[in-house]
Formats: sequence, C-alpha cells, structure tokens
Amino acid sequence: MRQTQTNRHMANRQVVLWASTRTAVMDGTDMGPDNQWVALIGVRFLYMMQIFILIMWAYLSAFTSDARAEARIKDIVNFEGVRQNMLMGYGLVVGLNGTGDKLNNNAFTEQSLIAFLERQGVNTRGASLKSKNVAAVTVTAMLPPFSRNGSPIDVTVSAMGDAKDLTGGMLLATSLYGADGEVYAVAQGAVSIGGFKAASEKAAATLTKGVPTSGYVANGAIVEKEIDFKLNSMAELKMSLRNPDITTAEAIATAINSNVGPGLAAVSDPGTVVLQVPAIYNNRVTQLLAEVEKLKVETDQVARIVIDEASGTIVMGENVHIDTVAVAQGNLVVKVTETKEVSQPGAFAPEGAQTVTTTTSEITVDDGGEKQMAVLKQGATLKDLVAGLNALGVGPRDLITILQTIKAAGALQAEIQTR
Repeated sequence: MRQTQTNRHMANRQVVLWASTRTAVMDGTDMGPDNQWVALIGVRFLYMMQIFILIMWAYLSAFTSDARAEARIKDIVNFEGVRQNMLMGYGLVVGLNGTGDKLNNNAFTEQSLIAFLERQGVNTRGASLKSKNVAAVTVTAMLPPFSRNGSPIDVTVSAMGDAKDLTGGMLLATSLYGADGEVYAVAQGAVSIGGFKAASEKAAATLTKGVPTSGYVANGAIVEKEIDFKLNSMAELKMSLRNPDITTAEAIATAINSNVGPGLAAVSDPGTVVLQVPAIYNNRVTQLLAEVEKLKVETDQVARIVIDEASGTIVMGENVHIDTVAVAQGNLVVKVTETKEVSQPGAFAPEGAQTVTTTTSEITVDDGGEKQMAVLKQGATLKDLVAGLNALGVGPRDLITILQTIKAAGALQAEIQTR
C-alpha cells in the first residue's frame, strides 16, 4: 500500500514537473541548460504526437468514406404513385421560311390546315393550297407529379412530313392527351431549334448541324387538368428500386426499421420494398417520406459488363472478377506489294534489244509476334483485366470479342449485356 502511494506521488511530481517545464519554456522562464534541452524535446514530442493523431484521423476518415459507398434512399428508389405521365398531341407549326411540308406530298398537313382555317371562319374547300410555310408536327411532353392547374411545362416538337427546317416557326394551340384520352395540357409558342441547315443559292453545297426538324418550346404548355392522387391518405407505400437487387432492398428495409420503426418495411421481391404507414403518420405520409428518403444505405450491384457493339463502348462494374485464364490476341496480316520496274537495254546491248516492264512482288507477314500471352490469375479484378489487355495492345473492338470468349470459357464471373 505504501509502495503504491510512493509511485503515485512520483507520478504526480513528474506531471507537475512536465507542466511547469512546458510553461517555463512557453513563457521564456530562465532555466538551466539541461532542463531547457529536456523541455524542448518534450514540447516537440507533444506537437509531433498531435500532428500524428490528426493525420491518422484524416486517413481513417477518408478510408472509411471510400470503403463504404452510401446513397440516399430517394436517389435509388421510386415511390409508388410519384411519377411522371406522358402526354402527346398533333399540331401545326406556321411561319416557316419556305421550309415547311409540301402540301401535295402530305395530305394530312393539307387537311389539318383546311380544318384550322375553317375553325377560324375561312372556307378553303376545293381550293388549291400551295403554302410552304406550314408543317405538321407531333408535340410531346412529360407531366410532372403533383402538377397543378396553370403550371407551365416544356414540350418537344418534331416534324412529321417532309419539312426541312422548323427554325422561326410558331406552334399553334395544340391539345396534349394522356393515355386515357383526356386533355391534360395545351401547348403553344415559338419553337427553338438546337441545329441549323445552310445551303448555297443553287444547293450545290449544304451544311447541317444538329437536327433542324426537331425543337422545343420552353414552358410552352399549360396544365389544364390535374391528376387526382392523394398521397397523404395511403396506408401502404411501395418503393421500387431503379436497379433491382436483393441485397440493396434488404439494406433499405433494415435502415427504415432501425431509424423509423421496427417492422414497418419488408422486401417483397428484389425490386420492391413495402412500407406500412404507422398510425402516428396517418394523413401525414409526406412527413414519413421526408424521413425515409434521407436515410443512407450501402448499395450493391450485380457484376455486369455492358457492350455497345455499334459504337464500340464497353462499361464494366467494379465487381467483375475473372478466374485463372490465359489470353493471347493477334491477327495474321499478309501484305503483298507489287512494284513495277522498267528495264532498258544497255549501251552495248545487242541489236533488237527492247525496253521491258517487269513486276517485283514482295510478301510480308505480320503475325503479332511481339504481343505475348497475358495470364490473368484467379480473382483478377477489373483493373487487372484492363492492364493485361492493354499490354497486348487490344483495342475496344477486339476487347468485345475477348470478353465474350472469356465468358464462353467460363472464366468471367459477370453478366454480359450486348446492345
């Protein structure tokens, strides 16, 4: 007991000595040379420890954030009923500078123009219309969820006939219909074109940028009918995953049950999570969704490779793994070059010698001998695959064939989707 008290007393003296030494050094108090040297070492050691702790804390924070890729629930699911609706209509664009439909080639444009003029009190039945400033168009739009009467929405305008350019056109009032045949919006306004077409006087040369036969009208439609959807009165909500995955679905249900209430969420299939609305949120479903959608979960995905053969684009996920496989790639190229040479008689050639033309042939063979075989060991990742194939000088087109061949060999642990 006495020895313990002695040790504690000595430790307290060391702490007091350390504190007084540090204070003396910081305040500039006169100390002996030996004590000052010891004190300086101690202060520097303290500062180095503080810096080391800060560096380790930053490193661990960065490592943790990289290792755990999290996403908000609102960014990976769609809530039942909260969706856009497609609208479509048929109309006329007028005011074109001679670049509209040819009425003799487009009967629907002529009939639409006649019907429009009759609604305005102008009778053109039996008359020959030769206008080149009108074009028949389809008008499409997306009706956002919870849009109210009078809300503006953007519309897209696309030519249906043989109009060459919609630049400078004006879309006449056009009704936009939903899938149920009801009118939900009316569109009208000046058409904006992202491209253009220019031609010389005799059309000897033309320059086209973008698609001048398609444009849009910003805020060109006004919502006339609302979609009746009462979100707050729902007793059950279904969340559909944008990328169905059973692991991600279970993570969503676990996060909701842990933070909102136990037993509220359940997974019905890899693409759907069902959320029961608790009694405390009756008629306050929007408040429940506000709490749910901000929760973060760790997402997962199937190992997948997407190939677009038309453009040669290849996209591979990080979970793509390969079993032990050897890859060799090379093309046998045989090149035959023929060179014509002229042979003329020399100065002392015999009589009757003539100039003749001879052909020299040279054959070269390139079997890609400088390209060695790449061996990918079991568990090779996407980085290893890309590095190995790049070492062979493989381009995107050849890479598509190699990936499909590795998959056929059973060494590629990933799904391949070809578009």
